[in-house]
Amino acid sequence: MSTTPSGIIGRPTPRIDGPLKTTGAAKYATDFHIDGMAYAVPFVSSIASGRIRNLDTSAAEKMPGVLLVLHRGNIGQLYRTVPGDGDATNSEVRPAFEDDIVRHWGQYVALVVAETFEEATSAAAVIHAEYDLETPKLRSSLDDFTGERKKGSHRGNFDAAFGSAPVKVDQTYVTPIETHNPIEMHGSVAVWDRDQLTMFETTQGVVNHRVVMAQTLGIPIENVRVVTRFLGSGFGGKLFPWPHCAMNAVAACKLGRPVKLCLPRRMMFSSVGYRPRTEQRMRLGASMDGKLLALSHDYLNSTSLLDDYDEGCAEATPYLYSVANLSVTSGLVRRNLGAPMYMRGPGAVPGLYAMEAAMNELADELKIDPVKLRILNDAEKDEDKNIPFSSRHYRECLEVGAKKFGWEKRTVGIGSMRRYGKILGWGMAGASWVALRLPCTAHVEFHANGRVSVRSGTQDIGTGTYTTFAQVVHEKTGVPLDRIDVVIGDSALPDGPMSGGSMVTGSVLNAIANASTEAMKKMIALSTGTEGSPLKGTKAEELEFAEGRIRKKDSAAGDPEFAEILKLARVDGLSAEGKTVPTWEDPQSKDKSLHSYGAQFVEVEWEPDIARLRVSRVVTVIDAGRIINPKAAANQIAGAVVMGVGMGLLEETVHDQRTGQPINGSMADYLMATCADSPEIDVTFLDYPDPAMGEYGARGVGEIGLAGVAAAITAAVHHATGVRVRELPVKIEDLLQSKILQA
Repeated sequence: MSTTPSGIIGRPTPRIDGPLKTTGAAKYATDFHIDGMAYAVPFVSSIASGRIRNLDTSAAEKMPGVLLVLHRGNIGQLYRTVPGDGDATNSEVRPAFEDDIVRHWGQYVALVVAETFEEATSAAAVIHAEYDLETPKLRSSLDDFTGERKKGSHRGNFDAAFGSAPVKVDQTYVTPIETHNPIEMHGSVAVWDRDQLTMFETTQGVVNHRVVMAQTLGIPIENVRVVTRFLGSGFGGKLFPWPHCAMNAVAACKLGRPVKLCLPRRMMFSSVGYRPRTEQRMRLGASMDGKLLALSHDYLNSTSLLDDYDEGCAEATPYLYSVANLSVTSGLVRRNLGAPMYMRGPGAVPGLYAMEAAMNELADELKIDPVKLRILNDAEKDEDKNIPFSSRHYRECLEVGAKKFGWEKRTVGIGSMRRYGKILGWGMAGASWVALRLPCTAHVEFHANGRVSVRSGTQDIGTGTYTTFAQVVHEKTGVPLDRIDVVIGDSALPDGPMSGGSMVTGSVLNAIANASTEAMKKMIALSTGTEGSPLKGTKAEELEFAEGRIRKKDSAAGDPEFAEILKLARVDGLSAEGKTVPTWEDPQSKDKSLHSYGAQFVEVEWEPDIARLRVSRVVTVIDAGRIINPKAAANQIAGAVVMGVGMGLLEETVHDQRTGQPINGSMADYLMATCADSPEIDVTFLDYPDPAMGEYGARGVGEIGLAGVAAAITAAVHHATGVRVRELPVKIEDLLQSKILQA
């Protein structure tokens, strides 16, 4: 419709919400202060397994300022969500206070609501609970698994092919429990206006949150509204509602006044999910020239006693490399811990750590360069589904990354590379992440004041969604960014996608583009039929919408701004709706295998005299379709790489084996990568539009930057020290085995 594209798509664009965040004007969930606000503080279990024999809240109820103490005896009915309802995904099967059984440390036992946060905290401290104790299942190792393994992808005859393979790798790789630790902790502000509930939430999915709350509370969905204007990151932990949300809503209903609940940092380690422990046995069989003959991926992951959370470690296994004989199995090991939850790059990130680490070991066994080994086994099609890839440039990621990193200078000997007295280790790994386009609806409206608004019920979790929306509207209409209003983060808006799986950008672009095109068509029609319009009577096909104006295609004759037409027509605004067709319903994409790809190259510095290890340099090359905003996208990849450093070297949640309490459940004790740990990071995008993803050909970039980083780190550590670490994170104790150190 517009014939003068702005070129803003693909151009580094500062975030339009940046000034709000840097000045403190951006309002996060618990920044909302409502007149008459009360404050809630949970009382939680101090044991991991047992039954509540007696709960004494009498002292707390007499404390100054206390308004209500909620518990199983007075909360009323909370419901489970409808099984199999894809529109209502909850974090836990069990709602709060459903029974007296304690299944993990930190489980909610009561909720104190008072006039002030301090009064609620003091009252919660005097609640007394007595328990009938049971021996908890808390051991970190999963080797006590006795259940039946679930069979996954399968092709050929793995056992026969592996048994006869000339070269074999058979190793087990372990990733520990990791905790989501966004700066903004989980919080909820619940406000009832008669029978209407408004919840200001820390959620990555306002639309899903609304449905879950309606089902959990047993109220009509039209009576619930969920608002998330800004989110201080989520990393997957805020995808679905947690029990505290419904508890807070009930408290607000019973009191008839707004209630705010903000979880403390320690409860972020027990009550709002984590990446579960995985133990993955990888078996690779290859010919002497490096061709994969057999691949088996057998994994276990921990879960809670009630929730069937499968990490999905073999997500990328069936398609990333060409192999005729494949076997995948999985199993769940139950522990007295809270429910696990998706964490940035769920499934593929821990799974690719194991697979890429095994590929690196195979390269060493074969004495083949690890880049060459991957190129040799590059897949031409998705051999699991027997369908073509929509767009795949994995080989180019490997080749470009190797060149940018200077991989040709790598010497293969352990500890053979040095710089400024430090031993260097170089390692690499491949990466992949699924791509999907989710259903989405967007509205674009032209206003008589000269502004344009775009609305959809998705949210910005810190990734730049506000800016992406504005870029598309600007590209379509030519209206300047500072005259475009992006309205998101509200379940009252047209249904938008959840911010998970790196799927928002690829999903919303088409809906916004379609809505913009339809709105421009309506504006052109209005300009030809409005009295006083310089274009009245002109045929619509002779006109175009460009730079916020309507004009004849062969000249600038008339050339009125859209606001002028709206005023002449005495219309305040004109809007149109656009939709995104999901990939599984689109003929252009439903029979394609959609994924993004990448390659990670890592350098570590090893100082054996002081046993100091540091990641010093990372080169990452990403094939994620068309890049809409390279500035925001590079930020996402760099942030993911830093998380990869944490995964490889630092992060591990440790629980007391008697009580289930997190031993390192604070920001002081849980190790994460800081600025001092962050390496030099070079991010390159190949920028090939994926035609199966729609008009813009964009796929998401949030997760893939983390995939493969840990495996590249452990390969680099082996190259520097000779120590092969197969259980993350790499610890100094592991490196004390280094012969270089001992020498």
